[in-house]
Amino acid sequence: MNFRLIMKSASPYPSSRNNLKHFTVFLLLYSASCFAQKQLQAWQPGWMDIHHIQTGRGNATFMIFPDGTSMLFDAGEISETHERTQSERNSKAKPNGSKRPHEWLAEYIKRHLPDRANAIIDYAVISHFHDDHFGEWDSTLEQSKYGNYFKTGITGVADQIPINYLLDRGHRFPIDLKSSDYQQKQMQDEYHIVQTLNNYFKFIEVQSKMGMRYDTVVAGARDQIRLLHMPSKYPHFQVFNVASAGNIATGYQNRESFSLFKSGQHPGENPLSVAFKITYGKFDYFTGGDISGINALGVPDDNSIEASIAPVVGPVDVATLNHHGNRDAESPFFVRTIRPHVWIQQTWSSDHPGQDVLRRIMSKELYPGERYLLSTDLLTSNIQVIGQPSIDKLYASISGHIVLRVFEGGNRYSLFVLDDMDNSYRVVKELGPFQSR
Repeated sequence: MNFRLIMKSASPYPSSRNNLKHFTVFLLLYSASCFAQKQLQAWQPGWMDIHHIQTGRGNATFMIFPDGTSMLFDAGEISETHERTQSERNSKAKPNGSKRPHEWLAEYIKRHLPDRANAIIDYAVISHFHDDHFGEWDSTLEQSKYGNYFKTGITGVADQIPINYLLDRGHRFPIDLKSSDYQQKQMQDEYHIVQTLNNYFKFIEVQSKMGMRYDTVVAGARDQIRLLHMPSKYPHFQVFNVASAGNIATGYQNRESFSLFKSGQHPGENPLSVAFKITYGKFDYFTGGDISGINALGVPDDNSIEASIAPVVGPVDVATLNHHGNRDAESPFFVRTIRPHVWIQQTWSSDHPGQDVLRRIMSKELYPGERYLLSTDLLTSNIQVIGQPSIDKLYASISGHIVLRVFEGGNRYSLFVLDDMDNSYRVVKELGPFQSR
């Protein structure tokens, strides 16, 4: 914008009324330009940033802890080869299809890393083995420059940004995903789970030789993921491993847990998801992958992962919706127990959210008080079914990358929605600051 031209039009020679008119126009145009180009202020020591990144192809949450320690939680990449991926039932590729989802993720992360010159991810965690959380193999993938595996999801991100420490739910319990029995049964899976797992295992083998550490998430641990740079400066920060592979933290002793499943019993991947509670001073955040709490008949399940972990998690300030807000999640007991001020919905499907889920999470009967709901991409089909008036009433934002920023000490936090239609990442909405509980 040519501000010199605008200022010239407000010269002192025309009438004073014209001067005032032109100067007002200048201020309006200047303000609009500043807003249009507003960028998220760079992370600084003492802040905790949690970026819920939208690619249209699955979950990815990038975190920067108060001392600059970084963690990527999931890196979904659904294959473009599925008919559904290209349908109205799924989100469009964000910002567009010119790059693979893992390439867009890597670009986003590099843009927001504290140390851009030495890009590295300290921790990467895979919640469970579904394509929208760790990637999907298909015949169109490119091979990694580092070895005989292909780039999708987490393997693609690591091809561009080194990962120091990789963790996942583990592959040996409750069944061994490397066993011939499991692989033979799943070989014809339409989402290529066997090929994707074997590609992932090969990735771990190659990257481990290059220095990447690998381990499984230990349920109940409060010290497995920790600050790496200045831990003594932030003693009131903690990552609590609430659940992993069906193992549930008791909440008493460090690394103490119990299992909901027996060896050989495979309930599917979703109930095996990793769940974390992250605490910074008075502030608490919960995220739980695809765990659920409603059974196949639509009835709350007292033996579910949600019901088991809710008393351990307790009230939080901000929570992501379990299973993207699908109809089998956010049971009344779970919602009433964790009662967040902000719900964040990581969306890519017309199944997200179920209308009954929407009623529960926003119900003042389950818990009182103001609350905010933000979605990374609420699909047109959902809006049509739920109704625009209800959407306007219930949602604070329906599209964009959602950034949660907790300020130094953990007493206050704000939310920023970033444009996901290009790689400018400009701020399109800001909420807060709010006081932590």
